[in-house]
Amino acid sequence: MNINFIFSIFTPKDKKFLPLLEETADIMKRTAALIESLVKSAEPDNIAKYSKSVKDEEVKADKVTERIHKALFETFITPFDREDIDSLADDMDDCVDAMNRVAQKALLYSPKRFTIFDMEMAVIIRTAVDQVCTAIAGLKNLKRSAPELRGSYKKIKELEERADSVYERAITAIFKEEMDTIELIKQKEIIQELERTVNRINKIGKALKTIFIKYA
Repeated sequence: MNINFIFSIFTPKDKKFLPLLEETADIMKRTAALIESLVKSAEPDNIAKYSKSVKDEEVKADKVTERIHKALFETFITPFDREDIDSLADDMDDCVDAMNRVAQKALLYSPKRFTIFDMEMAVIIRTAVDQVCTAIAGLKNLKRSAPELRGSYKKIKELEERADSVYERAITAIFKEEMDTIELIKQKEIIQELERTVNRINKIGKALKTIFIKYA
């Protein structure tokens, strides 16, 4: 039996790591909402506004991740294996980084329009992030939240598979329908970053599954 699990039985409720992970989850949720709003508008002023807001959230996520790393260094007993907390925190931070890359490329390229595939992918991202938030909240009581946590990482995987399908349809449509070569490159780059973001969320799902298998 894992030594951290044994110690956790006799230690007070975690007041350090889980709140920090929840803080990052909240940042992810706000950032996903901003990405969804961004792809619904091709107005340059709106793209600039949403991109700045996304960047602000990315900076916040970096700071929370630094606090988690510092806490890991200073804490003897952790609620889960150190490497699991570290991996989960880094994966969540990477997800916010990926969403920031979407926003910054949109700002850099200023596409004439966002495609229906961009919008569909943004909805997938927001839905998958909601599942991450549900799972992170459930870490407070793994036994009681086991069904929800199991459902969350399975749903994240399903959404990742749907995103793969959206990406394939998007690339096909872009090369078939877009006659402007520059615009084609812009659209291709943006849908690729959106798809990579979903992959990052799926990595979070795998980290959550690892914790579930070890401790639930």
